[in-house]
Formats: sequence, C-alpha cells, structure tokens
Amino acid sequence: MKALLQRVSTASVEVEGKVVGEIGQGLLVLLGLDRDDNEEVARRLLEKLLNYRVFSDSDGRMNCSVRDVDGGVLLVSQFTLSAATDKGLRPSFTSAMAPGEAEPLYLRCCEILRASHEHVATGIFAADMQVSLVNDGPVSFLLEVNPG
Repeated sequence: MKALLQRVSTASVEVEGKVVGEIGQGLLVLLGLDRDDNEEVARRLLEKLLNYRVFSDSDGRMNCSVRDVDGGVLLVSQFTLSAATDKGLRPSFTSAMAPGEAEPLYLRCCEILRASHEHVATGIFAADMQVSLVNDGPVSFLLEVNPG
C-alpha cells in the first residue's frame, strides 16, 4: 500500500463540479492499493500517516503530526500510484488491486481513519475527480507499507 502525503494549507476534491471533500491545514493523502494489501496493512499505514511528523513545531522543525496540529486529512484513492514504471514508456498496472477488491478496502480505510481522527474528508472511489491543493512547503512524502 502506498500513500503520497502532501502537507497542505488547503485541499479539496470535486466530482462533476461539486465539492465532495475539503480540508484546511492538514494532509492530502493519495492512496494506492496493491494486489496483496489487506486491512492489517491499511491499519499500519493509516496509523503511520496520522503520526508522521511533517508539521513544524515552535522551533520550525518537522516535529508535529497531523494529530498534533489538529489538522484535516483528505483521503483520495489513486490507483496510478501502484503503476510499474521501471520498463518502457507506458505504465503497467498489473500490481494494482482490482477495482472490485479495492473499493471495499478503500471504504474500510475511510472508516478506520474516521474512527481514529476527527477531521477526515474523502474523494469518491473510481470517480473522475478534480483535486485542488496548496502544498505547504512544498512538503510531500511517499509512505509504503507492505503485507507481512
């Protein structure tokens, strides 16, 4: 499972011209689900991202998590994060979880996140989404958690 975290001052996602999720200060999280991912992997990744220290403390050091700053989390599914890009000029998605399996796991991730953090917004699985953000820094990290 992969999560591209972007520290934002604001972020939103639109579907068919309607805002379906938005946050102020916090993390925009683009989530890629791989074939062998499961709920245990999801729980580990979500706990890591909620505690990952990417926000500045009073000394200007990245010592605070999204929990520490009471920030928002905007979780958006993005299967393209699971693309293999090491060969050729076209991405391969053979390692990505099939949509029929990925949707229930993504929805479970949303539930787990909402149970663990107060300020959570989401996109809509498999929708054509328009994501807007102001990346604060810019600061971006790719978190990966593997099964096992």
